[in-house]
Amino acid sequence: MSQSLSQLIIHLIFSTKHRHPFLKQEELRQQLYCYIKSICHRQKCEIISIGGTKDHIHILLNLHKNSTASLLVEEIKKSSSKWIKTRVSNDDEIKNFYWQKGYAILSVSQSNISKVKTYIENQKQHHKKQNFKEELRCFLIKHHLQYNECYLWD
Repeated sequence: MSQSLSQLIIHLIFSTKHRHPFLKQEELRQQLYCYIKSICHRQKCEIISIGGTKDHIHILLNLHKNSTASLLVEEIKKSSSKWIKTRVSNDDEIKNFYWQKGYAILSVSQSNISKVKTYIENQKQHHKKQNFKEELRCFLIKHHLQYNECYLWD
């Protein structure tokens, strides 16, 4: 085959440090999503859906064939952390903004893209019933990912 083809759909989840509600303002979240989309675009990764709440974010994307998940996550978190601190210069709380060190990356089959997209778009409604810790545990169990509770929340 003379052409390299790839479709790697991933669901990326990560939270603010200690799940602090840094992202309380809807307007700030929307600006953050746009900024993250621009990062992914530069990395040639297609964002399918992006959303979250005051303390975490979900991104559904098609990872470019020349990208690595870990380097993409590093770039998203590093750049967006710097960016967010410059957006709200008069807010002492935002000056202390950081993302949590870890993240979860889950593979998504073609047949489940619309289901995951809808899930991400309905984060506000979903989190009226379940907090981030419960949500992440459910994803990890559903995807058979082994984890150590001691390190999951630092």
